[in-house]
Amino acid sequence: MVVAEYDKKWAEDFSLIKAELCKVLSVPLIIQHVGSTSIPGMRAKPIIDIDIGLERPDDFAKVKDALQEIGYEHEGDCGIKGREAFARKGAVHNEVLDAIPHHLYVCSVDNDEYNRHVLFRDYLCRHAEARDSYNAIKEEILKKVGADNRSGYVQMKEMEYGWFFEDIIRRAKLEKESGGA
Repeated sequence: MVVAEYDKKWAEDFSLIKAELCKVLSVPLIIQHVGSTSIPGMRAKPIIDIDIGLERPDDFAKVKDALQEIGYEHEGDCGIKGREAFARKGAVHNEVLDAIPHHLYVCSVDNDEYNRHVLFRDYLCRHAEARDSYNAIKEEILKKVGADNRSGYVQMKEMEYGWFFEDIIRRAKLEKESGGA
């Protein structure tokens, strides 16, 4: 199944992964749980999305080396400038990191994509109606593409519902500027 009902275990899974990452990362950074699994009540693909925000972009090489030492492979920016993707490749076994499906990205804390992830997550956590609208969009997509069509789901979400994400980001920025967040 592409999308699952919210599971509070996702927050626990993130904490376990973060603890493993903190063992090897020694530069100033912020490790954020982002994406739908980070939003209570949100249906999601059961894959934990993690953004590592670097306070000093020059520390990227150190972080890349540390992640490679624990079994991650750098996959480049995957088309999103300034956001570097990492994937588990099995070269180094880790009971936690190998057991919990997750996506890992590294970028500067001033990176647009990093800030969009945080704004989107925080807004949906504060606004149940926005979260519920997003859940309804997911249901609509699944009805159109099928419950087990991950690539169709992702493609339709990006192509037909980009307006929703842009609207939430716009609202989140306005709320932040007015001091409401």
